[in-house]
Amino acid sequence: MRHFLTLKDFTKEEILEIIETGLSIKKNLKSKIYNQELKNQTLAMIFEKSSTRTRVSFETGIFQLGGHALFLSNRDIHLGRGEPVKDTARVISGMCDMVMIRTFEHSKIEEFAAYSKVPVINGLTDSYHPVQLLADYMTLVEYNSHENIVAAYVGDGNNMTHSWMMLAAKLGFELRVATPKGYEVDAKILQEALDIAKESGAVIKIMNDPMEAVKGATVVTTDTWVSMGQEDEKDKRIKTFKGFMVDNAMMSLARKDAKFLHCLPAYRGLEVSEELFEKHSEIVFNEAQNRLHAQKGLMVWLDRHKAE
Repeated sequence: MRHFLTLKDFTKEEILEIIETGLSIKKNLKSKIYNQELKNQTLAMIFEKSSTRTRVSFETGIFQLGGHALFLSNRDIHLGRGEPVKDTARVISGMCDMVMIRTFEHSKIEEFAAYSKVPVINGLTDSYHPVQLLADYMTLVEYNSHENIVAAYVGDGNNMTHSWMMLAAKLGFELRVATPKGYEVDAKILQEALDIAKESGAVIKIMNDPMEAVKGATVVTTDTWVSMGQEDEKDKRIKTFKGFMVDNAMMSLARKDAKFLHCLPAYRGLEVSEELFEKHSEIVFNEAQNRLHAQKGLMVWLDRHKAE
């Protein structure tokens, strides 16, 4: 059974195949051609962390593919609280055709997948956000910015940073990660990415100077400084991250045709300036909409590979 928990588990060819499947579905949708490949299938969506884009994209996506979505919030289900994760996995996977989980600990989704009879998709954990990276790379393909990538990630060493490292390691491009001291990426995940990079030829650089990271970059990306569950650290983080806001001055160090990406929600005046965000808003919102198309490509791909 193939699950989508992290890009680490997929080859370069498989990642590109998922992207191509999503692009094909998106092209058909524009022509009002609806792919009903998942007709009558049910996607269970488990949300321990709320999200606008994740719910709308998965629920709309499975509907457009001919299936049905079942929304389960933390009021409806208590994953690992009251019932063991492995029991919940066996119950839900015995009734549904696919499961998407958005939760906290990555170990929780790994345990669920180990006992699931159907594909499990990581909608976000504290360690990884791989579906967002599918949308990000799809967007770069659409803007013809996917060749010879030099990407700069500026901000917190969080799940988005980890997923960018895995994408770079798998596809073989250069990634520079700039975080404040004390907010670096997870050392174990970094080592895993570096080990993969040895085979792909990827270059992953970790630093604390955002200006150095952005210099000559073809892609610049960032994320919120205060993730869900870190609200009590907000004031401290805002002070610590001073100088890490992506604005026109920082972006001017990148290539003139560099693309700016943001997974949203965007907090203007913190990780990105209002002016810079609005200047690049077209690609950012196309990136957001590509969550729908990339995830449809993923669900179709996983369904086709159930027997593997």
